[in-house]
Amino acid sequence: SRAGGARGRAAGGQGRGRLLSRLADLIEQHAEELAWLETLDNGKPIAESRELDVPLAASVYRFYAGLATSGAAGQLVRPSGPVTAGEGLLALVEDEPVGVVGAIIPWNFPLNMQAWKLGPALAAGCTVVLKTAPQTPLSANRVGELIVEAGFPPGVVNIVPGGDDAGKAVVQHELFDKIAFTGQTAVGRQIRQEVAKSDNMKRLSLELGGKSPMVVTESADMARAVDIAQLGLFVNQGQCCCASSRIFVHSSLYDEFCEKIAARAEAKPVVAGWERPAQELDEKAWPQGPQIDQDQLDRIMGYIRSGVQEGANLLAGGQRVDRDGYFVQPTVFADVKDDMTIAKEEIFGPVMQIMKFDDAEEVIARANDTHYGLGAGIVSTDEHAARSMAERIRAGTVWINCYDTFDTALPFGGFKASGISRELGHAGLRTYQETKTTVLGPPRA
Repeated sequence: SRAGGARGRAAGGQGRGRLLSRLADLIEQHAEELAWLETLDNGKPIAESRELDVPLAASVYRFYAGLATSGAAGQLVRPSGPVTAGEGLLALVEDEPVGVVGAIIPWNFPLNMQAWKLGPALAAGCTVVLKTAPQTPLSANRVGELIVEAGFPPGVVNIVPGGDDAGKAVVQHELFDKIAFTGQTAVGRQIRQEVAKSDNMKRLSLELGGKSPMVVTESADMARAVDIAQLGLFVNQGQCCCASSRIFVHSSLYDEFCEKIAARAEAKPVVAGWERPAQELDEKAWPQGPQIDQDQLDRIMGYIRSGVQEGANLLAGGQRVDRDGYFVQPTVFADVKDDMTIAKEEIFGPVMQIMKFDDAEEVIARANDTHYGLGAGIVSTDEHAARSMAERIRAGTVWINCYDTFDTALPFGGFKASGISRELGHAGLRTYQETKTTVLGPPRA
């Protein structure tokens, strides 16, 4: 509500910072509980929830606590241009909250997607209505209880579990000043059209899909390339918007890379998130849990059938795992052509596509030949060449000799159809602010 927003803003930057710090403390105190809720909700290995998801969520709230505390000062300007009303003018340029935010988050990283929206919005002084995915309400609801315990004023944070109808109601309601959405590009396009119809021209940020390339250059260290490629694609069961699903490998390394990455996929344990292999994260045998639901399982299997039918070489996997649940074998396709469906469309599952290239100009053009531009990776021992290539790849984040390295200070978002605006970092805070200029004339003529 706007009343809740007024109470949140009245707390001031120092007060909002203290509340966010308390919330970070509570998340850390309840880390094991939240990790298990995340695994029960999403299916991911408990080690991923425990070692990656919960610590990152806590760090997001702590980072924005610092920005809330330190970023409240405005800028004082003395106007002196040709169209000012004489001498003695002062102007104050300051950021204020955008207002009431409707935030819609997906099911793949529910705890962190909640933090990525709430952290900057609350630091800015906004009210938030957070619509969670129907598949994964548990961790968000528990954090809602911790928000109350931390002392946030009533009405500042409102959590609404629900499906498409709930999301549409948020997008279309004239109460909201901004919509923040993470999810599929097709849905993002629909939201953009709806927002354009709103009387108040709602502000909009979209973090959407990807078809991220990874380039294994001629100089790459083979063992490192295999480690980075398997992490970039298979983490979180491949249900990651920046997953490195298009692997471009230099022709001199192609056969060896295909052999080693296929062997790694076949050795990967596919288990329920609470089973023994899911308790530890081992780069050589990173555990894989089930897909989120039947719809996603069917979607992934449809893409695997498409890859086989269109002539890609299936090196590993390609089948469901013979056990109860939505389990898919880690799947690797080689000899993939750029015009194949699996090379163009976001699969959102554990399905890797490997393509051969011969020179840098060729691979840069092919890497950029996509509607998406969220992430990219480069594996190379030639740092200068890798940085030069990174400058020419159209993606919001380019990882060199690593992948899926996230930090709360690093803005994240995409070019092209991968979204609008950025999350995390100082840039993430600015998306929840409006800039106001107040000009003060002389007190008397």
